[in-house]
Amino acid sequence: MDARETATGFPEIRVPAALTFAGLVLGFAVGIALKDTATLGSILVFAEPAGSLWLRALQLTILPLVIGLVYTGISQTLAAAGGGRLARRAVGTFVVVLLGSGAMAAVLVPALLEVFPIPSRAVAALSGGTVQAGKVPGFAEILAAMMPDNIFAAASNGAMLPVVIFASLFAVAATRIAEVPHRQLTLVFEGLAAAMMVVVGWVLMLAPVGVFGLAVSLGAKTGAGAIGGLAHYILIVSAAGGVVLLAAYGLALGMGGLRLGSFARAMLPVHAVAISTQSSLASLPAMLAASRRLGVREATADFVLPLAVAIFRATSPAMNMGVAIYAAHLTGVTLTAPALAAGVLVAFLVSLSSVSLPGTLSFVVSVGPVANAMGVPIAPLALLVAVEMLPDIMRTLGNVTMDVAVTAAVDRRGASA
Repeated sequence: MDARETATGFPEIRVPAALTFAGLVLGFAVGIALKDTATLGSILVFAEPAGSLWLRALQLTILPLVIGLVYTGISQTLAAAGGGRLARRAVGTFVVVLLGSGAMAAVLVPALLEVFPIPSRAVAALSGGTVQAGKVPGFAEILAAMMPDNIFAAASNGAMLPVVIFASLFAVAATRIAEVPHRQLTLVFEGLAAAMMVVVGWVLMLAPVGVFGLAVSLGAKTGAGAIGGLAHYILIVSAAGGVVLLAAYGLALGMGGLRLGSFARAMLPVHAVAISTQSSLASLPAMLAASRRLGVREATADFVLPLAVAIFRATSPAMNMGVAIYAAHLTGVTLTAPALAAGVLVAFLVSLSSVSLPGTLSFVVSVGPVANAMGVPIAPLALLVAVEMLPDIMRTLGNVTMDVAVTAAVDRRGASA
């Protein structure tokens, strides 16, 4: 695996998304074709343990990675906000958009699932065997979970909500200490995040095998039911990202003072790069060129756009909330308003730390804590991650469009200040 670094200083992780998807398709094909045959039994002897062990390895890596990334993400955001008036305007806009993104999904996705419910066969196929009349923690329980008696006990029990909040508060508190220990702490957490990203990368390199093992068993048990469910999932989650994309156009026209035709034409080459690379970082040169064509001041674009790529991913709260809500419907968990609010908060905090990661890796890092905070089992994520390469196109399109829109809005506010 290539160990080069990204622009954020973290190692570049190459995730075999296409091979993972191929493993999913092949697993379903084998399970369906060999259903009720003696051959299937001999395959399942190896396939089921492979899928189960891979899922456990994935779950094992989430907690330390999230702690490292949340700390570094909050630190980067606070450092950026202290970089002057332009930085504060940009970061303030980022925060509003990210919170709005998560809140929108908390309303939209349950409504979509009411109108377009998950096919019953897909529920049985994708639930991971965890369908239940789940009890979601109430408001008082969520508040109590935020302040556990022992943060280490909470971490050992996989309670992500208090861990994420504690890591965020710890990062904020670290900015109030002397520069030398602050920098040393930052280096420790950056090292933790970087090392865990490598470990997660190793685990995800085995995703084609693990997903194949899970898919063989599900294909044999449910036939083609899971295939329709995955298509349904992709459309629902992508719809949440699509709303963020449309909101970016609204922001560009409303707060950025741009014309619809001009903005759409300027974004065409950006979208072409985004679709082909599925990377906001790779789309940065095209975004800078688009901003210049739109009349955004060079000084603003050269500062805000790289900052946006580093700490801002507009579709992350919306689509991660969408995945968690979808998993809740798959597993029979009824979500309350406090549970959704907890999910929005964690989705916002985690979104600051999951930037510049491949879509599949970002999916693992971001959705697990959100689902956990909402009381949703994460077993369905092991299969949903296999098709993340398709929703990831919408993620990237929404992100790059919002990056340029926010840059135009910040520039106009600066001109009028």
